[in-house]
Amino acid sequence: MKTPFAVGLLVLVGFGLLIGFTLFLTGERLRNQGEVFETYIRESVQGLEVGAAVRFRGVALGRVTEIALVSSRYEMDPRVQFSNAFQLVLVRFTVDVRQARPTGSLEDAVRLGLRARLSSQGLTGVGYIELDFADANRFPAPALPFTPAVNFIPSIPSTSAQVQDAATALLARIESLDFKELFDSFLGLVTDARAQAAPGGDLQVALAETSALLRSLRSTVEAADLPSMVAETRSTIAGIHALVESRELRQTLTNSSAAMAELRAAAARLPSTVNQLEAGLRSARGATLDVQADLVPILRDLRAMTANLRDVTEALRRSPSQTLLGGPPPLPAGASR
Repeated sequence: MKTPFAVGLLVLVGFGLLIGFTLFLTGERLRNQGEVFETYIRESVQGLEVGAAVRFRGVALGRVTEIALVSSRYEMDPRVQFSNAFQLVLVRFTVDVRQARPTGSLEDAVRLGLRARLSSQGLTGVGYIELDFADANRFPAPALPFTPAVNFIPSIPSTSAQVQDAATALLARIESLDFKELFDSFLGLVTDARAQAAPGGDLQVALAETSALLRSLRSTVEAADLPSMVAETRSTIAGIHALVESRELRQTLTNSSAAMAELRAAAARLPSTVNQLEAGLRSARGATLDVQADLVPILRDLRAMTANLRDVTEALRRSPSQTLLGGPPPLPAGASR
């Protein structure tokens, strides 16, 4: 009875140890179970293994769960022309979104520049997936000929890939250069420079004129009395400084300030003065109109009196006696009455 019991107990203990060892090995993965994402990488993923870390700016948020070719997971529509997207490497990974605490949707994050990038740890070369925000205009989200099965995050080239692409482009440009033509142009430039530097050349003439100009400038500077000019300048500056600090200037500025204040007050009173002047002009205009209305009949009467006086004067001129004593004047000789 003891032997079967001991065997059964041993089996149970071994089974418990097996379960504990399994949980110990897979506990990290179980704790990191989260939302599944995938990205497509164009470059080589050498050094990246399943179980590699997924980090956001150095903070571990998940693990890589699958690495495969896109062509092995998605079928191409026969009606669509073959696309380079089927040559990419598919990398699926889980992310514990509870640590990131996103405040928006994945589409908004991708639109703002959320991208995945292959990176390596130091000199060991162990690869991991790095999530970060990049320039969305420089690295736009690609148009895919298929619909991703899980959440999709676009990828950008790794730093080493970008350096390699830049070096390749530089080498291509260097290879496209015509070194023979460049060397011939350089030799021609050297020959032209020698010809210009020879006696009688433009460069020689320019150097001679420059030397003459420098000698003339030196003689002018030596002829000028610089110490006295400096002394006069200093005395002028001192005079200006004394003038600025003088009491007369301060008094003048004070008087100017007072005059400006009075001028400001006068300008403030100017509108009321103008209004009074306008009222006076309106009153004078009304009085002038009244005087004109009174003068019109008086002038009419004066005109009539002037006409009557003109008639009386004419009658006195013709016959003063008749006008004064009465009776008609005598008729001239030979005139019938």
